[in-house]
Amino acid sequence: MKIFLDTADVAEIREYAASGLVDGVTTNPSLAAKTGKDYVESLKEICALVPGPISAEVLATDFDGMMAQAKIFQKIAPNIAIKVPLTWDGLKACRALTDGGAQVNVTLCFSAVQAMMAAKAGAAFISPFIGRLDDIGEDGMTLIRDIRAIYDNYGFKTEVLAASIRSVSHVLHCALAGADVATIPTAIFKKLLDHTLTDKGLAAFIADAKKANVTIKG
Repeated sequence: MKIFLDTADVAEIREYAASGLVDGVTTNPSLAAKTGKDYVESLKEICALVPGPISAEVLATDFDGMMAQAKIFQKIAPNIAIKVPLTWDGLKACRALTDGGAQVNVTLCFSAVQAMMAAKAGAAFISPFIGRLDDIGEDGMTLIRDIRAIYDNYGFKTEVLAASIRSVSHVLHCALAGADVATIPTAIFKKLLDHTLTDKGLAAFIADAKKANVTIKG
């Protein structure tokens, strides 16, 4: 499963991209606002740090406005993916942009039928928001499994990009359900390697080495 970072913080992206474990980034104007930097300028920096898809979200809700903003984003770098909402105008823009050679991430997906329609519109990515479904008492992981089944049934190439990730458990279950991508806040990304036994084991190895005066000489 690919891992994207869900942030517009350039410093964080630079730090974690250096690990070689970051396959892409998803952003939106709300995340950019938290950094205090211009959104387009932030996108330029992010695209230079991560060669994989960088989702840039339009603010417009009408077709013409989405297309105009998409043109601005496309000038930034070839790895930009245009993020549009799952509305009629959004899917119309998705089809037009895809036909023009752009990658499109269709966001705010909350049902498998919506995901099917986005795939038919040519989306490169569909973003189901599992955490927000959990918030209203529904099972977000069921949505991931349903989308995976539909896409596999009909050979849709759209990648399932699990969004609204709230925990390491979400990441695990997205991988088990067959999500192609999980986009993860940096706070969750930092926890992916955490385990008490790993920490205890490392401490024991170091202590044993010190007691035995083990050194590694070149």
